[in-house]
Amino acid sequence: MRLHPALIATLATVTLVTGVHAQTLDKVKSSGTITLAYRESSIPFSYLGGDGQPVGFGWEICNKIVDQVKKATGRNDLKIATQAVTSQNRIPLLSNGTIDIECGSTTNNSERAKQVAFATNYFYTGTRLLVKSGSPVKSVADLKGKKVVSTTGTTNFQILRKLNADQNLNFELIGAKDHAESALLVQQGRADAFGMDDILLYGIRASAPNPAELAVVGESIQVEPYAIMLRKDDPSFKKLVDDTLAALIKSGEFEALYKKWFQSPIPPKGINLNAPMSKELQDNLKALSDKPAT
Repeated sequence: MRLHPALIATLATVTLVTGVHAQTLDKVKSSGTITLAYRESSIPFSYLGGDGQPVGFGWEICNKIVDQVKKATGRNDLKIATQAVTSQNRIPLLSNGTIDIECGSTTNNSERAKQVAFATNYFYTGTRLLVKSGSPVKSVADLKGKKVVSTTGTTNFQILRKLNADQNLNFELIGAKDHAESALLVQQGRADAFGMDDILLYGIRASAPNPAELAVVGESIQVEPYAIMLRKDDPSFKKLVDDTLAALIKSGEFEALYKKWFQSPIPPKGINLNAPMSKELQDNLKALSDKPAT
């Protein structure tokens, strides 16, 4: 089920008034419901499939986590509520108890770790550029004097703003509400490039009406880890999530899920992203680190 906006507001108000959060496992055991957050266009991590329901690599892993939550709480009847989140509201909704776990494409960095916790890093990506095919923009240097869009509330927006100042590129940085809107600005010619994590750009390109009209270009500006986001100061739930990931990695199921979502045809159009596992991720499947980006 999806939460009604009025219920979200009520939950947020109640939580903010009390100022106290139950530990996640206690909270879901008593309520009988766990709320999973998803992103609407973070292909292939979590996004809306052809039937309008959440799908994706992160989404499947979060459902594996729910299986372990059922065992830990003894609630085989545990219900799953779903809630769409954006780059801007995902941390507040997690902190105030509206959602219990975020299954999208969130960068694990030191600044966010002051507010939330992160599970073991399960992907690594770098900021690159989505442009129209044939665009003169081929690298960061070509952004000088151009219009560049990125999604508000993302680390990519901050990286591009710093890059613009440091290299005196003098491009106009536009903030969009989500990845879909950012891509649309490029497709409509209202922005020259969309700066975002390269894997998300490949996903957006693959789901476009005509993928051949778009290209992912430029060197990676900064490599960062993705991780499932959890509430802070909840060690028992973090251990359950980390243990679930470790078990998926040990059994080979994590690699199978990776191949399913990054190296095979995926919904809604059956396009293959053809994104091999990075060396950073291969290394972390052994290290099982939750180390944040700086």
